[in-house]
Amino acid sequence: MFQTMVFALTLVCQQSAPASPAAVPAEYQAVLDYLNRTGDFASGVFRVNVPRTDLQVTVAGVATPTPFGFGGWLAMSKGQDDMHVMMGDLVLLQNEVSPVMSALLDNGLEVSALHNHFFWDEPRIAYLHVHGHGNPMALARSVKPALDLIGKGSAGRPARATTPPAAPRLDTGRIAEIAGVVGSQSGAVYKITVGRPDLNIVEMGVPITSRMGLNSWASFVGSDARAAIAGDVAMLGPEVTPVLKALRANGLDVVAIHHHMTSTQPTIYFLHFWGVGPAAQLAAGFRAALDALGRAR
Repeated sequence: MFQTMVFALTLVCQQSAPASPAAVPAEYQAVLDYLNRTGDFASGVFRVNVPRTDLQVTVAGVATPTPFGFGGWLAMSKGQDDMHVMMGDLVLLQNEVSPVMSALLDNGLEVSALHNHFFWDEPRIAYLHVHGHGNPMALARSVKPALDLIGKGSAGRPARATTPPAAPRLDTGRIAEIAGVVGSQSGAVYKITVGRPDLNIVEMGVPITSRMGLNSWASFVGSDARAAIAGDVAMLGPEVTPVLKALRANGLDVVAIHHHMTSTQPTIYFLHFWGVGPAAQLAAGFRAALDALGRAR
């Protein structure tokens, strides 16, 4: 138990303040211009935003804004010999999966995972992870044909959804207190992201950090009395069962267990969860999952 408490406190100390964005270096700004996307640079990692603002998604009948779990992204960081590592997660409709996957593979990139984040989502959403090495503009040229396909088939297919609340109605301070980690607000969505600073994972000299996708997170939307939570937990193999037990004991549904990265050592598993209920209860379930990390080591 002491080891678990130390681990959880380390996470809080590492993640209580998000990395402050810095000026985007010229080589990365050229990527944003070429892709016609927005992005930012912080902690040595460049990120490109690929949000699905064209979609209205409901999960089990609950209207879920884009920041709740439909903001795709690409991340790049410089490694050995000026070689960059790129990782990303693209949010796709079912009919977009095969064309986007082929465009990635045909242009020299790897697909490292394909999975769901939800049950009962309408329309059905898939998440496709991309991986590659090269210089920033070469990677941009390789990924652009796939990005250009996203959203082409979504016109006229929005889900039945009510307009999300215009202003936050959650006591975010209370959520942060329970979870032990301070999050950030994006419209009606409050999101907490927690890295794994205890794991030393490196690819081609690039540390695989929270901004590169090695993190756990939870998004909250709704009101204190009735909120929805969706999230992801990054785990070592021995941590999977303790985390499952913690989530289920707190009434949260587990909707997927899978990997995002095919060649990292040690192997990292990712678990997606979802639930509806009082916001404080949902935050307690997420905290229980975080506390379970490190318990089996």
